[in-house]
Amino acid sequence: MFINHDYIEDILEQGKETSMDEIHEILKKARSKQGLTHLEVAKLIQTDTEEANEAIFKIAGEIKQEIYGNRVVIFAPLYVSNYCVNSCTYCGYGRDNDFKRRKLTDAEIQEEVKLLESMGHKRIALEVGEDPVNCDIDYVCHAIDTIYATENKNGNIRRINVNIAATTVEEYKMLKEREIGTYILFQETYHKPTYEQVHPKCLKGDYDYHLTAFDRAMQADIDDVGGGVLFGLADYKFELMGLMLHNDHLEEAFGVGFHTISVPRLQKAEGMNLSDYPNLVTDDEFKRIVAIIRLAVPFTGIILSTRESAGMRKEVLNYGVSQVSAGSCTGVGGYKEEAEFGKKVDQFEVADHRTPLEIIKELLRDGFIPSYCTACYRSGRTGDRFMRLAKSGQIHNVCQPNALMTLQEFALDYGDTELKELVENVINKEVVNIGKANIKELTQVNLEKIKNGERDLYV
Repeated sequence: MFINHDYIEDILEQGKETSMDEIHEILKKARSKQGLTHLEVAKLIQTDTEEANEAIFKIAGEIKQEIYGNRVVIFAPLYVSNYCVNSCTYCGYGRDNDFKRRKLTDAEIQEEVKLLESMGHKRIALEVGEDPVNCDIDYVCHAIDTIYATENKNGNIRRINVNIAATTVEEYKMLKEREIGTYILFQETYHKPTYEQVHPKCLKGDYDYHLTAFDRAMQADIDDVGGGVLFGLADYKFELMGLMLHNDHLEEAFGVGFHTISVPRLQKAEGMNLSDYPNLVTDDEFKRIVAIIRLAVPFTGIILSTRESAGMRKEVLNYGVSQVSAGSCTGVGGYKEEAEFGKKVDQFEVADHRTPLEIIKELLRDGFIPSYCTACYRSGRTGDRFMRLAKSGQIHNVCQPNALMTLQEFALDYGDTELKELVENVINKEVVNIGKANIKELTQVNLEKIKNGERDLYV
C-alpha cells in the first residue's frame, strides 16, 4: 500500500534537525514551482520557528499569486440526504444520533437549487451520507440529473462536484456519465489506527477500500479528483505527509494527482465533544498547513469551507487557498426553512455565517476577484490537460477573463449599487494590470450579452 506508516514516521524524524540555511534552500526550490520531495516537506513541517514561518508564508503567497493571481472560486455545498449507516465519531450524521432522517424529493431538490442559484451560485458540491438502501447510487445520479435540469430566472447550476462514499468502478462510471466536475473524498485520516478508532463497526471502517477510492474513480475515467483530511483526528504532521504520498501515488499511477485538496478542521457536531480529540489543530498550525501544501503541490487548488471563521478565511487566502464556500448550510434542505421537519441537524457547525453578497464584497475590497467560472469542466480542460495548462502559465489567459465575466454576471443579476461599483472598479483595474485591451473589449461585449438575456458565456 502506498501509505507506509513506518516511512512517514521515519521521514518526519529525519526532518527534525534542519537549519535555516536548509529551509531557505528548500524554499528557493519551492519558489521555482518544481514541487518538493517528501524529506523537504518533512523539514518544513518540523521547523516551526518564527523565522521559518515568515519565510514559508512569504514564498507560499508569491507562488499562489503567480499561479492563481487574485482569483477566488466560489461554491456552496448541497446536502440532499442525511441517511447514514456509519458510526463516525466526529460526524453529526452518525447512525447513533437520534433525529429524523430524510432525503430530498425532486421538488425539494429543485427548490434548494433555485435558492442556491438566487444567491449567484453556479458551482455546488453535492453531499450525502452513506446508506446503500436509502441513498443508493441511483438516487445520487437522479439528484444530479435533477440539479442540472433545474432552471431559475437567471440560469442554472453549471457544475456539480460530488462527495459520496467510496464505491466501485461501475458506480463511478455512472457519475462520469452524469458529467460531474471533481469527485471529492476525504480520507479523514491517513493514520490507520486512528482511522479504525473513529470509524467503528461501519462500512466506512475499511481503511484500504477507502484509501483506494480514487484509483477506482480514475479507472472509471474521472480525471479530476479532490482529496483532503479532517485535521484534528490525528497528528497534522502525519496527515500532511499522507496527503503528499497519496498525491504522488496518483501521479505515478494515472499521470495526474489531486485537482484540489480540502483542509477542513474538526468542528463540533451532534453527538460528539471536541475535548475527546487530543490532536486539534491550532490557528497557527492551520496557517502553516495551508502554506506548506501550497509549496509542496503548487498547482493544486486548496479548498476552504465555512468551518473556518471569516478572519481565518481572509488570512489564508494569502497563503494558498484558491476556493471558498459562501453562504453554506450543512443540513439537508437547509437553504429552506426546516421548522416543519422538526429538529434540524447539521453535519458540523459552521463559523462563517455571512451571506454570499457580503463575502463577495469583502473579497473585492481585499483585492480579490470572486469567480463563478466553470468553463474548464465544460471545455474539457480537466485532469492532465488542466495541469499542463496551469504549469505552462497559460491558464491566466482563460481564467482571468472568465472570472471577470462571471463576476459581471453575478453583479448584474444579484448585486446592489455598491457591488456593481466595486465590480466596475476591479474590471478597470485588471485591464490596466494585465495590459490586454481585449479583456476590456471582452467584458464590454459580455455585458451587452448578459443584458440581452444571454448566459453561460466563457472562453
